[in-house]
Amino acid sequence: MKLNRLKALIGCCLLFSIRSFAAPVDSLHLSDVLQSHMVIQQNQPFKVWGEAKPGRKVVIHADWLTVPTEVYADANGNFMGIIPVPKAEKGNFTAHRIDVTAGDEQVELSNLLIGDVWICSGQSNMQFSVKEMTGAEQVISGADQSHIRLLNVALNFSETPLENFKGNWQVCSPESVSGFSAVGYSFGKKLSDNLNIPIGLIFTGIGASSVQAYIPKADLAADTMLNRVYLQPYLADPKSKEPVDGGFSFEKVMRPYLLYNAMIHPLVNLSIKGVVWYQGEANHLERESYVRATQTMINSWRRDFSQDQLPFYYVQIAPFFHDREDPALAFDAYFREAQEKIADLNNTYMVSTMDVGDAKDLHPKNKKSVGERLAAVALNRAYNQLDVVYQGPLVDNVECAGRKAYVSFKVETLGAGLQTNDGQPPRFFYVAGADRVFYPAEARIDGSRIVVESRKVADIAAVRYAFFNYPVTNLENKEGFPALPFRTDTWEEKMK
Repeated sequence: MKLNRLKALIGCCLLFSIRSFAAPVDSLHLSDVLQSHMVIQQNQPFKVWGEAKPGRKVVIHADWLTVPTEVYADANGNFMGIIPVPKAEKGNFTAHRIDVTAGDEQVELSNLLIGDVWICSGQSNMQFSVKEMTGAEQVISGADQSHIRLLNVALNFSETPLENFKGNWQVCSPESVSGFSAVGYSFGKKLSDNLNIPIGLIFTGIGASSVQAYIPKADLAADTMLNRVYLQPYLADPKSKEPVDGGFSFEKVMRPYLLYNAMIHPLVNLSIKGVVWYQGEANHLERESYVRATQTMINSWRRDFSQDQLPFYYVQIAPFFHDREDPALAFDAYFREAQEKIADLNNTYMVSTMDVGDAKDLHPKNKKSVGERLAAVALNRAYNQLDVVYQGPLVDNVECAGRKAYVSFKVETLGAGLQTNDGQPPRFFYVAGADRVFYPAEARIDGSRIVVESRKVADIAAVRYAFFNYPVTNLENKEGFPALPFRTDTWEEKMK
């Protein structure tokens, strides 16, 4: 089959199964994710898989190897070859080529780069495009970055795991970057600038989606809590018996496992460097089940990508007032607290957005800071650049003494020291006595700690910082990473 015919087939309707729009089984066809212009993950095995005539020999030749790899299609016409990939060299943006032949058929993959591939996933704040972000015009005009490659996986749903998807690898340019994830691109651009190697970014997500939508059905069923909270209610719903199409609806993106089947599973044979994740608003009234679900998702992706230490860096939800300006409303604060617990899982880390949110906009436009903070985490933890600061001040100890409280932070999170981003005293400290009634407190920076006091509380029993729905904070370290919200009490949450 000619290459242009293959491309035409890949462009067919997203809703069909792989055999509905792929080449016939007696013709050579590569997986949809294997395309010209892609980035191939450095220093890991690269799988080349697809379909050919049953029993036919398939020859895979990469231009960086002297000897081709030969495999045979099985009785169903499926084949997979695995080839080694060298380590990326700084400043080396050589375009490579892979030729795959079966009999007299050939597919050529050209303009390939060897570097690092990151998956960017989640809901609308990850989907939020470059053209919508703060400073979009400047970002877009500077996006002639041919060593960054972008792939948008088109929206789809499936009751069963798919091998196919719709979407094309593109060279990063002002035209291609405009509709790409702003957080994802900001993340990749900072990595590219610091590492000087090719970076591949795959966005696969959709606005309003829930965490359970990205978890395999079997993993939901295997966990008692997740089965009860997410899977069984869906399976008992008549909607679960209806045919699933590819169109968007707010209800459909909340359904368990459908997005995993259609938008994650087709990618699992790829070797990748890691995952960045921005999701949570759709589940913000959940606590323990959300933590369990997200950790289960991470573990399931690690298993399915065959990378048990796959880095997974995620974003805490931003401040938002939910149309109710009442500092007593704290359900999002409790959710942010729950999100922190996800990082109990190895090789994960949470990035805070408390200072770059917009209390009256669920989709704050300052996405560059979010992406670059994720990149700082990756540079330090995944790339061992230990001099890169990536943490904001994290509370270590609070000592209460009458009307005053003294807040100390973990030394490793202080960076070069405490400051506020506007020169004003730290905002959003609250204190309570034994009556559990919280009052705003005055706060000041005292070296590496914060002194908090209130005339309304004679004997402070508890301190909270930025612990309600919508505080946009000013306390940070001198590297610009915000202090994380906290509370010293363990008092039961009151839902309003």
